[in-house]
Amino acid sequence: MTKSEYNEAVRTYSDGLYRFVLKLSHDQELARDLVQDAFERVWLKREEINGEKVKSYLFTSAYNGFIDYTRKQKHRATYEENLSYSPTLIPVSPDLNEVLHKALNQLPDIQRSAVLLRDYEGYDYTEIGKILNLGESQVKVYIFRARQHLQKIIGKVEAVI
Repeated sequence: MTKSEYNEAVRTYSDGLYRFVLKLSHDQELARDLVQDAFERVWLKREEINGEKVKSYLFTSAYNGFIDYTRKQKHRATYEENLSYSPTLIPVSPDLNEVLHKALNQLPDIQRSAVLLRDYEGYDYTEIGKILNLGESQVKVYIFRARQHLQKIIGKVEAVI
């Protein structure tokens, strides 16, 4: 990877990477730090990284950094706690985007990451599998379960609007 390819990667992927990490962490400072760390890793390994695969490397690196951080902080919620969430607790709000974000926050980290990468960032199942270190079929299972859980939380869109 050349210096110009690195600079192009910064211009092209920094915003999307920041949004992805921010949705995972809900902390602007942590998101900035993780994005910066991901780009630092790319710079340090620029001789080994193919310029065409830098996007996948960045998202993988940022995701793994987030996982390491949450493990250190021991703030990981269990799946059972998330299942106990009742859809009646979400206040009726005209802002569907706000309701969706609240529902996404109820998902386990791995499911939320898979859904965000698929639906927000537009990755295909194979790319998500590489980023999250999962098989393609496991990615599909996580996304399916996450969408089922979101449907339980949100209910019918007509009821929210």
